[in-house]
Amino acid sequence: MSPEPRSTLDALQCALCQANFDPAALHATCACGGVLLARYRLEEAARTLSRASIRDREASQWRYAEVLPGSEDPVTLGEGMTPLRPARFLARSLGLERLYVKDESIQPTGSFKARGMATAVTMARKLGAKRLALPSAGNAGSAAAAYGALAGLAVDLFLPVDTPAPFLLEARAYGAEVHLVAGDISHCGVRVREGVASEGWFDLSTFREPYRLEGKKTLGYEIAEQLGWELPEVIVYPTGGGTGLVGMWKAFEEIERLELVRGARRPRMIVVQAAGCAPLVRAHDSGASRAAAWDDPHTYAGGLRVPATLGDHLVLHAVRDSGGTAVAVSDAEIAGAQLEFARGEGVFACPEGGAALAGLRRVVASRGVDRGERIVLFNTGTGLKCPDIPGLRA
Repeated sequence: MSPEPRSTLDALQCALCQANFDPAALHATCACGGVLLARYRLEEAARTLSRASIRDREASQWRYAEVLPGSEDPVTLGEGMTPLRPARFLARSLGLERLYVKDESIQPTGSFKARGMATAVTMARKLGAKRLALPSAGNAGSAAAAYGALAGLAVDLFLPVDTPAPFLLEARAYGAEVHLVAGDISHCGVRVREGVASEGWFDLSTFREPYRLEGKKTLGYEIAEQLGWELPEVIVYPTGGGTGLVGMWKAFEEIERLELVRGARRPRMIVVQAAGCAPLVRAHDSGASRAAAWDDPHTYAGGLRVPATLGDHLVLHAVRDSGGTAVAVSDAEIAGAQLEFARGEGVFACPEGGAALAGLRRVVASRGVDRGERIVLFNTGTGLKCPDIPGLRA
């Protein structure tokens, strides 16, 4: 009988100054301001983590137990292993041969945020946190509320006052304390950090703890596995905070070191943002290493209305190192792409998924991809929680 797979988590390492931290304690960011990244004993992990061993494991993100934190006792709702399916209608429309959609709308709570919150809440519970707090545009808050409820932890959510009603109903149903804030997600973040200082909350904000990234990186493992342990040439990803993109880039490095794939070039990573809030696109186009905060962010795609992200340099590094690019699309393009997704592929994509499709259309028009390349397009959640599509009446 093969040994039970267990996490090989070894240390937390600052992405800026390379300082190491003990993962047996709760940590936020490094004193230098850097994001903490989880590091594993990959030689040990490789003894039990193989193509053959993974094949027979449960169909969830926890099948990659050796390279996930807290996998011996996870807080789980069965998240992960979402479909990667050929998008034949969209491929014909775009003049492409091998286009796939990674559809995260069927996750628990209806979005990819389930992945990161499963790992973050698992470790928060394990390391003794009592009350969790985070700012959110909607989906992250819903997932935090659900996993917090499952773990028996109190959750305080800070959401912009114009957050669509389904997100508020969902979070309150899970028992979270919902605080509405005038302004965007950055204003919500200020309120969270005030509470961390005065109330002792543990901050689950994007990149302000190390483990949401680890759940999101399973997107990279799954894509490789679902393509027969090969990597696609291109990944198109709607990017707000950027945790998923950074997570996948980290996954590809780990996969190479584990020798699950051999000799493959990593995918070109394509960032898609809304024209009304595109700090990463602006930074990429100007050659900057950090992204200045975006003034007056506006878009109906709430997950893209992120004027600044702590992991900006990590996103920009992944895009540039991969030979990728960053594009911005209008709300009208996003809305049209949502309808194209729904009517062509039978997927009611969230606005962010619509943005990804609109971004891919722009990249195709600029000849940024080849017709025969394998391209993975992300739909990060269900459109049912964002019922107001510009130009479409319910």
